Amino acid sequence: MNPLESYLGDDTLRRAAFPACRDRIFFAHAAVAPITQAALEAMEAFNLASATGELDYGEVFLKRMDRIRGSAARLFGGAPDEFALLGPTSLGLSLVANGLDWSPGDEIITYLDDYPANVYPWKQLERLGVKIVYLEPAETGAITPELVRAAITPRTKLLALASCHFLTGYRLDIAAIGAIAREHGILFCLDAIQTAGAFPTPVEEVDFLSADSHKWMLGPSSAGVVYVAKARQEMLRPSLYGAWNVVSPNFIARDEIIFEPGARRYEPGVLNASGLLGMEASIDLLTGIGIDRIAARLLGLKAHLCEGLDRLGLRIVGPREGAAASGITSCTDSDRPDRIGHLYHTLHQAGVAASFRHDRAGRPHLRFSPHFYNTHDEVDRVLAVMDGAGT
Repeated sequence: MNPLESYLGDDTLRRAAFPACRDRIFFAHAAVAPITQAALEAMEAFNLASATGELDYGEVFLKRMDRIRGSAARLFGGAPDEFALLGPTSLGLSLVANGLDWSPGDEIITYLDDYPANVYPWKQLERLGVKIVYLEPAETGAITPELVRAAITPRTKLLALASCHFLTGYRLDIAAIGAIAREHGILFCLDAIQTAGAFPTPVEEVDFLSADSHKWMLGPSSAGVVYVAKARQEMLRPSLYGAWNVVSPNFIARDEIIFEPGARRYEPGVLNASGLLGMEASIDLLTGIGIDRIAARLLGLKAHLCEGLDRLGLRIVGPREGAAASGITSCTDSDRPDRIGHLYHTLHQAGVAASFRHDRAGRPHLRFSPHFYNTHDEVDRVLAVMDGAGT
């Protein structure tokens, strides 16, 4: 029996593995998600060893970190030495923005209505004469290959896109857009935090990727991965320097800078080991289930949730099904926007974790993002709370 079936078939096992479902219904994994029991135990073991002075920060530590790179490679593809163990997501995106050579007139294609972590690292390059080209989809978050292709010019150097829109849940066609980038000789950087751990997010089609583990990967905050394709590691200059990424025999500085091999060159100092071990434990749980199975489960929960939101007269934004759909389901009420805040507070008081978000026009939205371990019964209970909320 696959672990997914085991968790869903045995509520005692489910509650033991996912502490968040013991006393509440957690439908906010697109925000800051709860960690798994496996992650908690891995972090506690490390912290206990740290407290008793038993840690070895020499070769043993480095081997443990390399093991985590292997877990990242199983989740995303690629080779272990293409992953730097750094979070948050904005740090990795900033390393890409600050590590490439830019010339006045170079163009970056991105999207102003993405989460700000994937806007400001590129926006700040305008001081170097870089032109930021914002995509303008017909619907918020609906970035299509055709839209990207139409925005490319001979000056385009980089595509900087998110794998999934944080509000509307539109999921990017990574393979198709990656093919367009290769066709035009353009670099492709992916903010992957809203799909990593929930939907396949292959690095084979991208040059750079960054994702913290605190959402769908079910890991702690500020533990994440930065992917830099081996073919781009000489191109992407490290913009952080320290004793860990510059070769320093016996921790003696030398009068030359030679970087450590692979993506370690982007890790300047001691890593967030406790958090990374927690991330590893959750990644191994997810890959043990299979990301394809998790993705199918999320779309099934989404369909059930959408049916109930329709009955409540709420307007769902973003795709409900198909290749562009994700685990994010947001809804609003065009006639009674104040109803959304009321529903959010009612859910919160009932022990339901959801998210309250606004679009650029200021319209409030209620965002749901259950994970695979959530159940159809929990969806029904959430809908019942909303149905009884009144207006």
